[in-house]
Amino acid sequence: MMSSVPPIELPAAAPARSERDLLRQISLLSVAAFASSGAARITDPLLPQLAEAFAISAGQAAHAVSGFALAYGLLQLLYGPLGDRFGKYRVISYAMLASMAGALGTAMAEDFSMLLCFRVLNGATAAAAIPLSMAWIADNVPYERRQPVLAYFLIGQIFGIISGQLFGGLFADLTGWRGAFWFMLFAFGIVGVLLLAEVRRSPAIDSAADRQHADLGFLARFSAVLSTRWARIILVGVCLEGACVFGGLAYVPTYLHTRFGISLTLAGGLMAVFGLGGLSYALFARHFVGKLGERGLAIAGGFSLSAAYLFFIFADHWLWAVPGAFCAGIGYYMIHNTFQINATQMAPAHRGTAVALFAALFFLGQSGGVALNALVIDHAGFGWAFAIPALALPLIGLAFAALLARRGS
Repeated sequence: MMSSVPPIELPAAAPARSERDLLRQISLLSVAAFASSGAARITDPLLPQLAEAFAISAGQAAHAVSGFALAYGLLQLLYGPLGDRFGKYRVISYAMLASMAGALGTAMAEDFSMLLCFRVLNGATAAAAIPLSMAWIADNVPYERRQPVLAYFLIGQIFGIISGQLFGGLFADLTGWRGAFWFMLFAFGIVGVLLLAEVRRSPAIDSAADRQHADLGFLARFSAVLSTRWARIILVGVCLEGACVFGGLAYVPTYLHTRFGISLTLAGGLMAVFGLGGLSYALFARHFVGKLGERGLAIAGGFSLSAAYLFFIFADHWLWAVPGAFCAGIGYYMIHNTFQINATQMAPAHRGTAVALFAALFFLGQSGGVALNALVIDHAGFGWAFAIPALALPLIGLAFAALLARRGS
């Protein structure tokens, strides 16, 4: 998966290891990101079956999605300090093995309350993979080479998003909803074993991190991150980005179904093109970074996302959702990857905590954006719900680029 990553020059603080070892370790983290994001999305196509199986409404069945997401977002605040203290790679390894419990309990659930409890548990354990992986990569890859490497790492996350929805529907048709969670049990087991084997194979795998503050408590770590002005700017920025990007995108399938009369299956499938846009960015990240730089990526990402929303607003046929979703995917990863690369440098001595706080604010922004746009749609319609982010996202990109220029990036 990572074979096309550019040559990596290790930072001075990193332990002696070959580039081949580092690429293998990053590839395993990418597979962990695949499992984590796949678990988040695999329930989406299963909601009708869950509603029928447990004799509940579709809205109640959706708690299987929101419960996972809530636990996933909140537990970011725990895993950051744990990773800083005990080692990021180790914490990810044990969290992936622990995720087997949530998947097993969900697969065997006899009532919806039991299923919901285990979905929450699954979200709580799967939450460790992506932010701690980014922090570990930042510990081991120099800043000037970090953005393309992070983009390649995120290929696993992107495939997880796409495959989660695809496999969820596939298992729903072939085996029923339980089969999807048996699959996730198997996936988490394989990933956890491979990661733990890598930890045992490379005892110094976490030694690149700064250990001077290993004994600090949780609150002290968060205080150290928030005391930095640049960290506060990044955290506010990513919260606004999450609200604007996903506050609108969450309603695109419903909008397409309502306006053009297409099935929800087709409407949801069209949004898979979002993942293809993200994959296009990841595959050519080195080229984009070289041509545009961080400031150019922030601006291009904001305007590409704006174009996506304009496609949705002015489309006179549902096929216009295809370029809209593609623009949204490539634009999102342009601007978000730029936020991410700066998040890894917010507080290098507490990098796990910083990146976890970044992820938590991003999830908070998403939740707030979805809730606010529900009110906008109820009172003003879908047009305004898409017009607001179409106007706001270029401004966020331009403002972030200006701040980067002032900082000298």
